[in-house]
Amino acid sequence: MIDPKYFYEVLYDNGVDFFTGVPDSLLKEFCAYISDTCNEKDHVICANEGNAVAMGVGSFLATGKVPLVYMQNSGLGNAINPLLSLADNAVYGIPMVLLIGWRGEPGIKDEPQHAKQGMVQNDLLQAMKLPYTVISSETKDVEKLIKEIVDKAAANSSPVAIVVKKRTFSEYKSSNKKEECFSLSREEAIKTILEADNTYSIVSTTGKTSRELYEVREKRGEISQDFLTVGSMGHSSSIAAGIALRLPEKKVMCIDGDGALLMHMGALPVIGKLAPRNFVHVIMNNQCHESVGGQSTAVDNLDLELLARAAGYNKYFVANDKEELSKCIKEIDSSKGPVFLEVRVKKGSRSDLGRPKSTPAENKVSFIKKLRDL
Repeated sequence: MIDPKYFYEVLYDNGVDFFTGVPDSLLKEFCAYISDTCNEKDHVICANEGNAVAMGVGSFLATGKVPLVYMQNSGLGNAINPLLSLADNAVYGIPMVLLIGWRGEPGIKDEPQHAKQGMVQNDLLQAMKLPYTVISSETKDVEKLIKEIVDKAAANSSPVAIVVKKRTFSEYKSSNKKEECFSLSREEAIKTILEADNTYSIVSTTGKTSRELYEVREKRGEISQDFLTVGSMGHSSSIAAGIALRLPEKKVMCIDGDGALLMHMGALPVIGKLAPRNFVHVIMNNQCHESVGGQSTAVDNLDLELLARAAGYNKYFVANDKEELSKCIKEIDSSKGPVFLEVRVKKGSRSDLGRPKSTPAENKVSFIKKLRDL
């Protein structure tokens, strides 16, 4: 395996001193090391991968040094536009190193949302004419490899990618533990919402939120009846808003996360402008990207009430514990939407948290049956 500290130092020795991206579970050891090592001006966790590419472009324009942009391969779609229409040497010619976690690698067990992305990932890079090198725990002569990659990016004035296989980096424990601000767990918050009002058609965001919602339903003896957005981070609110617009007689709720909210925050003013009266947007705010390593988001620097009201949401509620949350859900029932509910939850989840037993296709069918009263 490759030691994250060693990997960072080799990059730094080759002039790479700016790091930006969106966290990925395959890169979490490396991300944790740079979070511990770099100051906030040398390491920026962005809202989405396209933002990160643009941030890297800005760093290069300012310094002339090759930046590193990291991401999960599912985020490559967010990055394609600025990579091809901005950084490519047919346009501005901006060198950068892309560090891409290879989720859904063929032959390696992974979650269903990563299967197609993992299968076509390298074909996408080839179609983009973006040179790439695959590394793994077996990769030798890392110093030579990184020097060649950084030199190629600089010589060609264009991005070059490093594709990272599962378990490439050795374990690294972050020493920078942020103090916990909140006491309510996300799973307990989901349970409280269902206990207070179980009449909503629910769309839940990707990651542990959907897994916990599925298990809460199981413990309640209920068949899974929610739309579990296993991929496409940041789009759950738009899915839910589309349902609310087309079925105005249904009560629709999106259970979102703070990282997902930031990733495609442009959805908020669209929802506010459309003003679906039957729509409730719940943000489980733990101020981190928990599912991929617990890295901080920028939500701790954001007033969600001001954001919601500026975007055109009709009401804003906030809950810090079960009692407040239960009260909010009951008050929301008599409120005209769109409604924004911030639920402040602590980091972490059960170590034995499972995954949905149904496939995404089966989940879709059961959700449609309930939604359309079939």
